[in-house]
Amino acid sequence: MPLGDRVWRERGMRLAVLAGDEKAWQAWYEETFPGLDAFVRWRCAGLRDWADDVVQETWLVAVRRIRSFDPERGSFADWLRGIAANVLRNSLRKRKPTESLNGRIETLERAEPAGGGENHSRDQAEHIALALSRLPERYESVLRAKYLDQHSVVQIADSLMATPKAIESLLTRARDAFREEYRRLQEGG
Repeated sequence: MPLGDRVWRERGMRLAVLAGDEKAWQAWYEETFPGLDAFVRWRCAGLRDWADDVVQETWLVAVRRIRSFDPERGSFADWLRGIAANVLRNSLRKRKPTESLNGRIETLERAEPAGGGENHSRDQAEHIALALSRLPERYESVLRAKYLDQHSVVQIADSLMATPKAIESLLTRARDAFREEYRRLQEGG
């Protein structure tokens, strides 16, 4: 959807929601929930219970703050992801992974927390989520585009108006920063 069409549509949706149109809220929710849920699950390293709490809190904040949403500054989906990132940061400040892991460092593309009741896997997932939250926005964003959104380097380069070589370099720095943050967490830092 062209930028002008998105802004016009989201401005209309915001006005309808502010006027109390429940169908507008429902439409917006149904349209944006899958992307928000995927983003939060990725940022929570696959921990479903934690992700569900973050998504729920994100929607509560969005409902309370809908007047502050400005379609001119970005899409509703991006606004929700920003709220979710803040909710997650606040959640991470309150919790600490229960213990340091002794295993090897998993790269972002191979890190797959198990869904079972294993504390080791949950600790690993919490370390992954915390490491992601400590990355600069640009690094988190490029990792999200590559590993969550499954965009190619060329697609990412096009969207950021950069060369594929620059994106490859950015991805390398982002992966290195992730590994370093993860290593620090393992060592208790």
